[in-house]
Amino acid sequence: MKLNTFPLVSSLADNVLSDRISRIDRLFSQLTGDVPVSATPSYDLKQLDDEHYALTVSVPGWQEHELEVEVAGGRLSVSGRKAHSDSETEQASGGWIHRGIVRSDFHLSYSVPEHMQVTQARLQDGLLRVDLRLEVPESEKPRRIPIAHQTTEAIEHQQAG
Repeated sequence: MKLNTFPLVSSLADNVLSDRISRIDRLFSQLTGDVPVSATPSYDLKQLDDEHYALTVSVPGWQEHELEVEVAGGRLSVSGRKAHSDSETEQASGGWIHRGIVRSDFHLSYSVPEHMQVTQARLQDGLLRVDLRLEVPESEKPRRIPIAHQTTEAIEHQQAG
């Protein structure tokens, strides 16, 4: 049986560095008004075909009722608001050596084309997948206009006779 050990000294050094970077990020965010990088979950956006797209947001520890997906005015918004309980507050206050999983409220916003529709949103294994479909009406789709080939008929000269 192999016993894995965790070096406490290097772990503490990593935590101190990580904590300092987080503090600097928060300070610049307060000065500029931007959302701290550490407060926004990571995401992937993939084009599946000409009409279908998938947005996947990493939200470990979040429940369905804490997340919201909305499309309005050309913007796709994904937000999370944690429902804090007393037991979570007690757990957060002590015993942690490192907490790297973001648990703060967040709001992501993406610009989307006018005819983009959310077809489904589902949460599985800490990933929120939002399926999107671009439904462009036939009247707005580009269409090829055929060019007619005009033939000139030869006029034969007939002599009266």
